Amino acid sequence: MAREGLAIRQSEALVRLGTMALIYVMAFSARLFSVIRYESIIHEFDPWFNYRSTKVFVEDGMYAFWNWFDHKSWYPLGRVVGGTVYPGIMFTAGFIYHALHALGFPEIHVREVCVLTAPIFSGLTAIAAYLLGTEAYSSGAGLFAAVITSIVPGYMSRSTAGSFDNEGVAITALVFVFYGFMRAVRTGSILYSALSAIAYLYMVSTWGGYIFVINIIPIYVMVMLVLGRFSNRLYVAYSTFYVLGTLLSMQIRFVGFGAIQSKEKLAALAVFGFLHLYVFGRWLYSLMPRRKFWLLFSGTVAVLVGTVAIALSWAFRTNFFGPWEGRFYTILDPTYAQRFIPIIASVSEHQPTAWASYFMDLHVLNFLFPVGLYYLMKGVTDTNLLLIVYAVFAAYFSGVMSRLMLVLAPASALMSGVALSEMTNKAAASVFEMVKRAPHDGSSTSSTATLHPDGGTASSTDTAAQSGKRGAAKKAVATRKAASVQGSASTASSSGKTGAAMSRPFKVTLEVSVALLLIASFVLFKYIQHCLYMANHYYSSPSVVIQLNDGSYWDDFREAYFWLSQNTDPDDTVLSWWDYGYQLSGMANRTTIVDNNTWNNSHIATVGRCLNSDEKKAHTIARKLDVDYVLIIFGGLVGYSSDDINKFLWPIRISGSVDPSVKEEDYLTARGEYSMGEDASETLKNSLMYRLSYYRFNEVRNHGNFAVDLVRRVQAPEHDITLRYFEEAFTSEHWLVRIYRVKQPDALGFT
Repeated sequence: MAREGLAIRQSEALVRLGTMALIYVMAFSARLFSVIRYESIIHEFDPWFNYRSTKVFVEDGMYAFWNWFDHKSWYPLGRVVGGTVYPGIMFTAGFIYHALHALGFPEIHVREVCVLTAPIFSGLTAIAAYLLGTEAYSSGAGLFAAVITSIVPGYMSRSTAGSFDNEGVAITALVFVFYGFMRAVRTGSILYSALSAIAYLYMVSTWGGYIFVINIIPIYVMVMLVLGRFSNRLYVAYSTFYVLGTLLSMQIRFVGFGAIQSKEKLAALAVFGFLHLYVFGRWLYSLMPRRKFWLLFSGTVAVLVGTVAIALSWAFRTNFFGPWEGRFYTILDPTYAQRFIPIIASVSEHQPTAWASYFMDLHVLNFLFPVGLYYLMKGVTDTNLLLIVYAVFAAYFSGVMSRLMLVLAPASALMSGVALSEMTNKAAASVFEMVKRAPHDGSSTSSTATLHPDGGTASSTDTAAQSGKRGAAKKAVATRKAASVQGSASTASSSGKTGAAMSRPFKVTLEVSVALLLIASFVLFKYIQHCLYMANHYYSSPSVVIQLNDGSYWDDFREAYFWLSQNTDPDDTVLSWWDYGYQLSGMANRTTIVDNNTWNNSHIATVGRCLNSDEKKAHTIARKLDVDYVLIIFGGLVGYSSDDINKFLWPIRISGSVDPSVKEEDYLTARGEYSMGEDASETLKNSLMYRLSYYRFNEVRNHGNFAVDLVRRVQAPEHDITLRYFEEAFTSEHWLVRIYRVKQPDALGFT
């Protein structure tokens, strides 16, 4: 019997291992559409900086990377890259690159590694979801969570091939942090707390979203204390995690002492102190009479509160704690950035999430999420309470900021895994039991089965002949089962495991059971179908190459960047809106004024002032910045809506936040509308952005005998726009990218 049990366990382990391998392959393969449809290319904007930084790390070494001063960005200020970047993703890609070369693959380019880094980690995220789901609920829930996580569109949006962005690897670390901490709470193991802290270190090194983790875990600890679920295991887990995690995170230069001085992390420090005070009080309570305890404890608390109050007063007076981050304010108050920090509000990822995005990025998980939450709350344990807190806060924050859909996606997958596991387990158990009984007692297919708390079933068609001694025996067995179930439920509550033992019995027919299984299979099939569709058509298109419905491509961006790299001096400076800074540096290898780092609001405001000023004033600003070329994006000819004119209000608002003379209403119509038609304001028509966009546009006849802006649906200006201080240098094939040279005055001025 022992050998048979061992063989069964080994078989189960092999099946689990094989299943996880298949899930990993599915997660990796589903993210390769961009490589198949296009080529091996870096996507979007931020990944181009990460790729450029990885090249510096790989080619010049770690010390060169740490000391790298990038003089080709934020001209003339420059940027100290080593101390202003999360280096985790660069080091990860560099490690993979060197490992492959050490294994005998010298022909692999660093770009190929960067392109495939996120798909590699997507499989690891699925494995982490399996571990977390198994720890929080059951192995079935973990398996479903792994399948769902592997292809959930909300996570796939930042983990497709070519999406070399921080979130592609940070989400993996996030799930591992919660798994390690959850297991530490269940076992009281310092080892798992330390492993969770190491995973937290990796997340800190890759993404600023680590602030979510360092606040969710303290909130969970406080919820545990409020619910009276304190244990020494919780104390060991949090104390170890906070101390090690904080010390390790301080090793990241971009974080440093901000790990304890940042206001966003004060909650974790406060909970750490309160937890120790709570444990100290419990220890005193066990040593002395109640009256003496309250006297001593009250005095101790009074002294500590006074000391903390004095310390906080000094800290805030001396600015020991850094200021709140604007994005953190935005999460707490969604209107804050719109009112006070327009540079944050101008980023599309920082906008509130549209309802449609939930259905596109989560699909059926929107409906399974509350079901899984119900089952977890029905049998709350020390461990699954962490999953509940994580899921609830992730759901709220995702509505405030669309970027945090990435955080919600794994939580939704885990909740859906619990829901599907419960539904399929109960239905499958019912079907198997009734099929097993049918040949023996002749019960019909419409017979019912009672699902007991221990997952077993009993036919409701038992005849009266099964009475007497057999009935008494069944009662005794039922009594023992009830006691067993009660004991197992108690054990589950203390250990953190949840299972079917905590469910109440109910009756289902065979037809209902089969229907539930078919529905679950159909839902999973449609979910997979939707995810693959989203991966293929929405998240696998690089922003630098645009595919049309007829299969043709617009490659204007690379055409323009290549022209810059071949036809301009290597030291020339290009002015553009900050969206295109990383691509200009990465593909054209030219000096930029601003880029996607957005660390200097006044510098970005200066660029915005240049674009919204009249031509003469804009030329003066450009000359002060030593600009050689101005690049703008114009989609009016072909209907590309993500051009600079459509986002022109943001340069106006950002420059207005620094220069009070810039007023948004001056660029609006008399009715307060933003229009490029005949009713457009004179201030707008005279702006550099307007003039460079529509220069020579009336020569194009894209709508019969007229030139029509296909994005704004207005006719081109009737009068010819003449430029005195700028001259056209290059216009791409579809007019998407237009580059102008800043004219230098000659002996007679501008002629």
